[in-house]
Amino acid sequence: MSVFLACAVEAVEALTVVLAVGITRSWSSALYGCGAAVLGLAVVVGGLGPALTALPLDVLRLVVGGMLLVFGLQWLRKAVLRAAGLKALHDEEAAFAVESAAAAAAERRTLHGVVDPYAFVVSFKGVLLEGFEVAVIVLTFGANQHDLPLAAVAAGTAVAVVALAGLAARAPLARVPENASRHLMAGGRRRLAGPHTRRAGALAGDGAVAAPGGGLPGDRRRSRMNRLLDVLRGVREFVVGDDWPTAVGVIAALALTAVIAGAGIAAWWVMPAAVAALLALSLRRATRAERTLTPAARPAPREQ
Repeated sequence: MSVFLACAVEAVEALTVVLAVGITRSWSSALYGCGAAVLGLAVVVGGLGPALTALPLDVLRLVVGGMLLVFGLQWLRKAVLRAAGLKALHDEEAAFAVESAAAAAAERRTLHGVVDPYAFVVSFKGVLLEGFEVAVIVLTFGANQHDLPLAAVAAGTAVAVVALAGLAARAPLARVPENASRHLMAGGRRRLAGPHTRRAGALAGDGAVAAPGGGLPGDRRRSRMNRLLDVLRGVREFVVGDDWPTAVGVIAALALTAVIAGAGIAAWWVMPAAVAALLALSLRRATRAERTLTPAARPAPREQ
């Protein structure tokens, strides 16, 4: 159930991107991009699985446990802020509207009269990013419970259910209890590449420049640099998240645990105390940042 719920959330987000470019621009190009991303994920996961089995068990537990702590703390922080009304609930209808507007504004052209590069690239990126999250969910939860096949079946079922429902409705799955699922999964997961609004806003703001083949040579160079920076930011957010002090705190707490345990002193209490302190400090930073926003910039709470 944990893997199914978490993967369903990621599938809903990927589906929103594919639907937006498919309805607005080209269904065939959107599906080509989706298929290419799935193939790329299969290659990466196929190579990553054997590599994980070659790692010593203690190293694997340390890496996986550390990632789950970082991811889970940031998800829990967002869940608390949303429950307190300080952060807007995730809204797939709003994300769909922004993605659609960006797709409609971008330059329309095709390669060899077949593929729309914009629809292909946006669909590819959306499915690849969310697909990496699904892969991490399967590997971490499956390895922790020593049952990768069951985790893979749960993930595949979640993705299939969401994809069939979305393609049948051809509309964003706004009624999926995504925010409730996030509350349930706050202890073990977080989103991959940040809020859709930020990613979609970047598309909306850079659409004219970033459209393949458009603009002057200088514009195209800036567009390539912007795409490279987007990739680097995505990698940073995947590893560190959007709250780097929490990630640093988790690493420091793990190091302190090792030092205390190495001295022959009971260290079981270090991580629980560190988690409570890191969560409290993270919420304090987020609350202070919220108070600095003007009323117009503050997200309006929405009924769940």
